[in-house]
Amino acid sequence: MTVELARTGALPGWSERFAELPDEVQIVPEPFVAMTDLRLDPAGPAAGAVAEHLGVALPTTPNTWVAGEFSTVIWLGPDEWLVTSPFRSPEALESGVRTALSGAGAAVDVSAQRTTLRLRGAHVADVLATGCSIDLHPRAFPAGSAVQTTLGLAGVVLLALDDTATHYRLLVRSSFARYLATWLLDAATEFRGA
Repeated sequence: MTVELARTGALPGWSERFAELPDEVQIVPEPFVAMTDLRLDPAGPAAGAVAEHLGVALPTTPNTWVAGEFSTVIWLGPDEWLVTSPFRSPEALESGVRTALSGAGAAVDVSAQRTTLRLRGAHVADVLATGCSIDLHPRAFPAGSAVQTTLGLAGVVLLALDDTATHYRLLVRSSFARYLATWLLDAATEFRGA
């Protein structure tokens, strides 16, 4: 008998706590997101094959991300990207990228490694600024920007989703997800009465 285990995120039950926050600081855990770490030569032929498979070119500008119809690709380094998709299973995402590589790089499933949160609202940048040294003003961190940084004491990947400093996606190591959720709730305390 085969038992299929359901995928769960690292923050079950936290949605209710986040829902108590005001509209100016919305935090929503995203459902389980498939993630593949991709390493390849961006000038090699595999880059084009992977881009064709994903439906979006790999970003080559440091600290940026691009979105296709089914995948988001985040620049992590000169030859490293994080490919994410809420529409594909981890196995399908990794195997598709690996097939497109044709042995000219590496693709590794890292889906269980990170938890994804969406942050939105007029005071979200203020909350993030209390524990992050990145300048989040849209002139310095516009839509399409991505950065690996620390928030509180947790390493995160932060993506700017708009040009108004009110909408972000945050990826945190699953082992730090509860710490960061608690940190975010505490940092948002001053806005509960706003």
